[in-house]
Amino acid sequence: MDNRYFSKKVVEWYEENKRNLPWRNTKNPYKVWLSEIILQQTRVNQGLPYYRNFVREFPTVHDLAGAPLQKVLRLWQGLGYYTRARNLHKAAKTVAENFNGKFPESFVALKQLPGVGDYTAAAIASISFGEAVAVVDGNVFRVLARVFGVDKPINTPGGKKHFFELANTLLGNANPALFNQAVMEFGALHCTPKNPLCETCVFRASCVAYKHDAQHLLPVKLTTKKNRKRYFNYYVIKSNQSLLMNIRNGKDIWTGLYDFYLIENNRATNPEKAFDENPFLKKIQSQITAKEISTTYKHVLSHQTIYARFALITLKKKPAALPERLRFYSVKKVSELPKPVLIGRFLHDFGLL
Repeated sequence: MDNRYFSKKVVEWYEENKRNLPWRNTKNPYKVWLSEIILQQTRVNQGLPYYRNFVREFPTVHDLAGAPLQKVLRLWQGLGYYTRARNLHKAAKTVAENFNGKFPESFVALKQLPGVGDYTAAAIASISFGEAVAVVDGNVFRVLARVFGVDKPINTPGGKKHFFELANTLLGNANPALFNQAVMEFGALHCTPKNPLCETCVFRASCVAYKHDAQHLLPVKLTTKKNRKRYFNYYVIKSNQSLLMNIRNGKDIWTGLYDFYLIENNRATNPEKAFDENPFLKKIQSQITAKEISTTYKHVLSHQTIYARFALITLKKKPAALPERLRFYSVKKVSELPKPVLIGRFLHDFGLL
């Protein structure tokens, strides 16, 4: 297929079918960057309210840079992949402090910002600054793999390099922003992962995947990590209308978010068992006035599945000494803390928020 034919057809399709999305009505690099970070691993219909909330709360990169991380995480709550939110905050600080609030204007320079890889840098560079560099995201991988019959794995260095070079060959220099958004939108709406609209596709006559009935085989992605199963017993300790909350740290999931006193096991166990074995729980036993054990909650992450049970415990009075990183918060304050979706589900189910 002639490169100019592909570019012409996909742009024509885009101009007739594109969605009216707020970040498409601006070249402001802050708003373009914000939308691209939010839409990583997130569908547009889920990410749109978050984008609007962030723009309302933090109209400029200086506003975002000056906000407490907890506020950023709280606003991000529910989107998952919280490393994105932490890097969002770090990058905002970098732009505000090192570049006086102005984003770097080149693909290469943008990649120096925390959390900004090839895809995000290309999107900002092409849309905001007109640089002729191709965006290659999941939608672009899928469109190019199917239309041109590319069977190189998209999650290997060699595969990524091949697709980036192919996309840049197709891009040309005329209007990189228009081309990039066209291919991404075509993959999102037309050449979808399941049930692509092949019968009405502008590339039907020349698409390699359609010709060989291989839409379900492309793009190729190698199997990576196995899913890890984890078993959590949470102890939700309540006293005087306050809840004991733990701020997570380290390199595990949910860093910077709040959950409860946790005992993790290598298999499912009854939360009651720990009251006779755990030093902290043994110490507070005499103060317990009520106890309720939840059913098992299942929470699926990208490479982990968590099975959690919650023991809701009411105490006569607060313990004199608490384990590190735990403290009591009023119910109002708990509602304001950034929390994993799993914790939010429990609090809602038990009427605690």
